[in-house]
Amino acid sequence: MGEFVRLEVSDGVGTIRLDRPKMNALDAQMQREIIEACEEADRRDDVAAVVVYGGERAFAAGADIKEMAAMSYQDISRHAHLLQAFTRALAALGKPTVSAITGFALGGGCEVALATDVRFAADNAKLGQPEILLGIIPGAGGTQRLSRLVGPAKAKDLIYTGRFVDAHEALAIGLVDQLHPADEVYLKAVEWASQFVGGPALALRAAKSAVDRGLEVDLQTGLEIERSEFAALWATDDQSAGMDSFIENGPGKATFSGS
Repeated sequence: MGEFVRLEVSDGVGTIRLDRPKMNALDAQMQREIIEACEEADRRDDVAAVVVYGGERAFAAGADIKEMAAMSYQDISRHAHLLQAFTRALAALGKPTVSAITGFALGGGCEVALATDVRFAADNAKLGQPEILLGIIPGAGGTQRLSRLVGPAKAKDLIYTGRFVDAHEALAIGLVDQLHPADEVYLKAVEWASQFVGGPALALRAAKSAVDRGLEVDLQTGLEIERSEFAALWATDDQSAGMDSFIENGPGKATFSGS
């Protein structure tokens, strides 16, 4: 368990808890601990889905600017690999993931949220990519994941201006998927994640892989990815259990083993 990031598991749902007072500034240590938490969540059979949560005050207010300001060009060239590695680790987690966003999700914090499958936000949350105001650009995936999520024009507007987006605008442009009162966001995210407990883990992993990998390629290549993932599931016990249950009892009644 890391000093600032920990994986908490309850009833099949893992919570990657960001906890670096006061605002969860994402320094290098925290980035490494996020990678470790993602890897642990991915390999644990008792984790069906993952919530990323920064606590009641803030999701994450961004990277640790004091740490980065002291870096030379040579330093940042090396550090930039870690900046992308920690969000890549979250995006690559082969289970359903959801961000529970309270307070600020800015810069690197917004990039963490972008790396999850879906995003639930408090109705008073603020999101944004304000790096331009520091004379830089997003470096942990923001230019790429934001444009894929909301489209290039909206992404350029947010990145060029560095402006903060309130929760209602974030919902309108597709940056977040659901709004809830601040004191309910985490519970709603856990509720969403809980529906996958006892589900067909390998099929969920395959679905996530097919969607994410398919977005990076042309349609015909994407269809080949889908075909391969689809056919591979016939090597699983869950495929047999699901189809046998459907034939005998109708839909939605199968018991899956995750194998």
